[in-house]
Order: sequence, then C-alpha cells, then structure tokens
Amino acid sequence: MKSEAKTVIIGGGIIGLSIAYNLAKLGAEDVVVLEKSYLGNGSTFRCGTGIRQQFGDEANIRMMKRSVELWKGMKEELGYDVEFKQSGYLFLLYDEEELESFKANVRLQNRFGIPSRIISPDEAKMIVPPLNTEGVIAAAWNHTDGKANPFRAVFAYANAAKKLGVEIYEYTEARDIKVEDGKIRAVLTNRGEIKTGRVINAANAWAPLINKMAGIPVEIPIHPYKHQGIKTEPIKPGQIEPMVISFKHGGVYLTQEANQGGVIGGYELKYGPTYDITPTYEFLRGVSYRFTQLIPALKYVNVIRIWGGFYAETPDHNAAIGRINEVDEFYIAAGFSGHGFMLAPAVGEAVAELIMDGKTDKPLDFYDPYRFERGELRQQAIQMG
Repeated sequence: MKSEAKTVIIGGGIIGLSIAYNLAKLGAEDVVVLEKSYLGNGSTFRCGTGIRQQFGDEANIRMMKRSVELWKGMKEELGYDVEFKQSGYLFLLYDEEELESFKANVRLQNRFGIPSRIISPDEAKMIVPPLNTEGVIAAAWNHTDGKANPFRAVFAYANAAKKLGVEIYEYTEARDIKVEDGKIRAVLTNRGEIKTGRVINAANAWAPLINKMAGIPVEIPIHPYKHQGIKTEPIKPGQIEPMVISFKHGGVYLTQEANQGGVIGGYELKYGPTYDITPTYEFLRGVSYRFTQLIPALKYVNVIRIWGGFYAETPDHNAAIGRINEVDEFYIAAGFSGHGFMLAPAVGEAVAELIMDGKTDKPLDFYDPYRFERGELRQQAIQMG
C-alpha cells in the first residue's frame, strides 16, 4: 500500500469509484480509494438496479438527465457492458390527489426534456401485460428511464479507474484522519498511514463516522436504515420490463432483470437507524403480498433470494454533496437515501469538476451539506422501497 497520495477517497461503492474515475479522467494524479470490505459491499450491490429521471424537483431531474446520458454511453466509455437498458419506469396512480401531483411532476420533467407522460390504465397494461390495474386511474410513464447491473457497473468503474492510474485498496479501513490547523495531513488505516492533503467522504451510511474522524463541526444528519430486497426465479422474458411502482401498496417496486429474468424489488418497510442488515420474515411476507397485488401471477413464482441493505437517509432524502469549509480539501458525497446508484455517473463528474476546476455546471447547491444546519431542507425526493 502507498504511504502517500494526493487524494484519498473513502468508500468503494459506485459513488467513490465514479469520483475516482472522473478525477483521473480530468488529469488528477495519485488518487487512492479505500474500501473497508470488498467493492460495492455497502449500498451498491444491495440496490434495486433502477435508474429514473422522474423526480419532482429541478436539481434531481437535471442530475438524472445527465446521469442517463452517461449510463447510455458507459459501455463504450468504460469498456465494459453494465447491462443498461432503457426499459422505463411506471408509477401507478390510484386517486385524483396522486394524479395531480404526478401531472405537476411530468410538466416539470418535460421542461427539462424528459419525455414522461400520463397514460391510461389500458396503456399501462399494454406495457406490463400481467399487471393488475384494478383501482388504477392513470399512470406516469417514461420510457427513457431504466435499469443496470450494479455488479458490472462497480467493476466497470473500478477497472477503468485503475487503467488511469487510480489505486484501489479493498479490506482497508479508514480508522482516523489527522487534521492540523484545518488541513488534512494523513488517513490512518488498518494497514498503515497514508499521508494526504485531500479526503473525499463517499462512505454513504458510514459517512458520519468519517466526518467525526476529521473533526467536521457541521451537523450533516445521515442515518443508516435497513431496507430489503427480494429476487424470484426467472419468469418468461418481457413480462415486467419497466420498474413498476405503487405508493398505495406501501411504496412497492418491482421489475424483471434484464438478462437473468428474475423479478426483483422491495417495499417501504424499514428498520433503524441500524447497521444490521439481517433479512426479516416480516419483509418476506409483506413484499410477497404486495408483489401479488400488482402482478397476481407472481403468487406461483418461487423466491430464491432475500437480502438487506442500507438507505443512508437524510431528513429530506437528498444527498449531501460538496466541500466542507472548516477543513481544507475535505469533500463529502453521501446520504443518497436510495438514489446513489442512479445518480453516480453525474455525481462523479460533478465532484471531479468541483475539485479540479473549482466549479461545475451541475446543480450541487441543491445538495449543500450546510442546508441541514441552516434548517433549509429541500423538497422531499420521491423515494420508494
């Protein structure tokens, strides 16, 4: 392991790896990524694979529009197929209040070039043939949303970053950060010390622990909540192509994997704050019931896997991204509240630009880490699961 680096990124999930790759792409040298376990072990490998632009605020819409552009070109840019597929997102709507809210979201999304629209229950059933549309009065649909393989995406970024000179150390835990006179001096790990003047906190659910090591005085409330996912045996291809969501049924979401054919998803049951990710029977029972409410035929399909993971949640379900003023060259990109996987390409690009150029055209002000201390919470980001 190196004893010195210009930049140390703490967190080897897709956010940290995207930042590392984009820094190296912009010419940054001597970049190191530390991961206390294996790459992707935190939130990335436990996510629901979805990638959507259907948010209710300008910043997330703009960030996700850029992210989708990058997801579309990722195979060519990173040299590895991440199985990105624009199979769409379908939000099922059951009452007039919900419909009016999504109509407003669609108008805002359309302003920024996102081709979302409100469709009828019959149109929704044409998109997802086995869908139960009882009680559905409309749906919000965007065919340019989609999904990707989180395992492949992590390895794509890691391999591309390594080719540009980034060094990645797995099973290397950051245990302390030396700060003197407001400047970072070193990161202490279980494998030794790395002298550095710049740290990027991309530890997501563990981000508060990293902030504490560096003595960050600002309150950035990020708390780990256990959410769970499920996967079924493969079913006939093309049955549930988009991500299907119903808030009436407890924020349930589900989609068919692009290649393997199993159905994956979850619902809004959560536990915490906690770092325990042991799967529960309560979730298995609840998600099975909700899946079959949307797709009745799934009652005949076998579950083959259930797992737990983290939503690193902030009070407004939006991430904290930016530079910390009190400690020179300390940055944070964490607290993604279930949206980190989809946002990672644009976030990596934005943070790298901020560090290398001192500015970015991405709306990072929206994710200002100091907003919590000021009591200026953003509009709650649309969150399911």
